[in-house]
Amino acid sequence: MTAEHHEDKKLLHSMGYAQELARRMSGFSNFAISFSIICILSGGINSFAQATGSIGGAGAGIGWIAGCIVSGFFAICMAQIASAYPTAGGLYHWGSILGNRFVGWTTAWLNLLGLITVMGAINIGTAFFFQGTFGSMIGMTTDPIQIVLFVVVITAIQAIINHLGIKLTALLTDWSGYLILATTVVLVVALLALAPSHDWSRLWTFANNSGDVGGNVFPQSDNMLYLFSLCLLLPIYTITGYDASAHTSEETQNAAMSVPKGIINSVIISSLAGWVMVSAIMIAIPDLAVGVKQGWGVFYATMTAVLPGWLVTLIYLGILIAQFICGLATVTSTSRMLFAFTRDGGLPFVSKSVSSVSVRFRTPVVAIWTGAILEMLFVWLAQTQSVGGTNIYTLTVNATLIFLFLSFTVPIVAGFFAIGTAKWPKMGPWNIGTGLYKLFAVLSVLGMILIIFIAIQPPNGQVLWITLAFLVIAAIIWFAFENRRFKGPPVGDVIKQKQAEIAATEAKFGEA
Repeated sequence: MTAEHHEDKKLLHSMGYAQELARRMSGFSNFAISFSIICILSGGINSFAQATGSIGGAGAGIGWIAGCIVSGFFAICMAQIASAYPTAGGLYHWGSILGNRFVGWTTAWLNLLGLITVMGAINIGTAFFFQGTFGSMIGMTTDPIQIVLFVVVITAIQAIINHLGIKLTALLTDWSGYLILATTVVLVVALLALAPSHDWSRLWTFANNSGDVGGNVFPQSDNMLYLFSLCLLLPIYTITGYDASAHTSEETQNAAMSVPKGIINSVIISSLAGWVMVSAIMIAIPDLAVGVKQGWGVFYATMTAVLPGWLVTLIYLGILIAQFICGLATVTSTSRMLFAFTRDGGLPFVSKSVSSVSVRFRTPVVAIWTGAILEMLFVWLAQTQSVGGTNIYTLTVNATLIFLFLSFTVPIVAGFFAIGTAKWPKMGPWNIGTGLYKLFAVLSVLGMILIIFIAIQPPNGQVLWITLAFLVIAAIIWFAFENRRFKGPPVGDVIKQKQAEIAATEAKFGEA
C-alpha cells in the first residue's frame, strides 16, 4: 500500500466509511471522467443554435466566455470543498456536514433527480444524433419507440461496462478525453481551412435573431439584454457535470488534491476548447443570415455545405463515440451518488443492497443498474407522454439545469457559513483561502439566480412550477417522515463505534 493510498483510507475512516470501492483512478482519470461528461462535442454542438437563435455570432464569441465564467464560479467552490471532504456522492455529504441533515438530504434529491434526467437527456441526444447521421443505414427514424429502444440498448451497454469495474470505465473515459480533443481539432481546422470566408467580426457582432429570423429557437423579443442572457444557455448547459470528479473521490488516488484539480482542469480545458470550436463553427457558416434561419439544424447544414462527405462522416463518428462515453461517465456519477446516499439510509423503502459493493468487481453493482433502469423509465416517459401539447422531455431537461445547479449551490452556501467553524475547521490541501471561497460563493448564488431566470423563459414557463412543486413535496416528505428516520452521515461517537465494522468490511475486499 502506498503512502498516498494509506492517507486516502485514513481520511475516509475519519468520516466513518470503509474503503469498499477500488481506488484505481489516477489524477488524470479523475479529470477525464468530468471532461467526458462535460463533452463539448455533445452540449456544444446539440445546443449551438441557442447562440445563433438569440444574438447571432456574439453568442459564441462573447456569450460562451460569459457562460463559462458563471459555471467556473461553482466549480471553484466545489473544488475547495472536495479537497476537505473527498467522498463518493460528495455533494450530499458536503451538504450534511456543512449544513445539517435536511440540507444534505435535499441536496441529494436535487442532485439525483438532475443526474438521472441528464443521463436520459444525453442518451436521447445520442439517439437523435445517430438517427440523423447514421440511422438510414438501419432504417431508424425519429419514431418515439425506436428512440426509446435505442436508448435502452446503449444504457444497458453503459451499465455493463460500469458493472465490470472502475478500471475499464476509467480506461474508456481516459481515451475519450483524447478523442474529444482530437475530434475538436480536426473539426476546427477543417472548418476554418475550407470556410468560404473568414469574417471574424461575427464573433463580437450582436444581432436580434429571435423569432422567425433565427429559426424560432427563441420567441420574438426586442430586449437584447434578455436575448444575451438566453445565449448563455449554450455554455451553461455544456459546462456542467464536473461533480463526477467528486462522486468518484473514493476511487481516486490522492483524492484531496486530485479531485479539485480534476474539477478545475476539466472546466478550464472544456471552456477554452469549446470556445475555439463554437467560434470556428460560427465563422464557417457560409451565409450567416441563411444559417441562423435554419434554427436547430444550423450545425449540420454548415458541415455538409463546407466539408467533403467522407470527412463529415469521420467527424460524426468521433462525435458519436464521445457522446456514448459521455453517457457512460454519467452512469458512473449517478451510481456513486445512489451508493453514497443509500449507504447512509437516505432512500426510504429501498433495500440497503443498493449500497452494496461487488467483491469481484469492486463496483456498486445494484446502484449502477438502479440508476440505469430509472433513466430508462424517464426516457420512456419523456418520449411518449406530453402535458398540454408540451413534451415532458423538454420541460424536464430545463428543470434539470435548475436541479443540478441548485444541488451545487446548497452545499456552497452551507460552506460559506461553516468555513472556519467546527463544521469546517480546516481547508483541504488544495486551498484558495477563506476570502476567495466566500467571494466565489456569493458569485455562485448570483449565477444561480441568473440560471433560474433563463431556464424558465418561454416556452418553458412550466419549469418554474415543476421546480417549486419538487421543493414543496420534498419539504412535506422531510417534515412528515424523513426528519425522524434519516440520520445522515456518521458523526462524533458514531464514527468511533464504526471502526470495527470498517475493519471487518475492508477485510472482505483485501484492504485490511
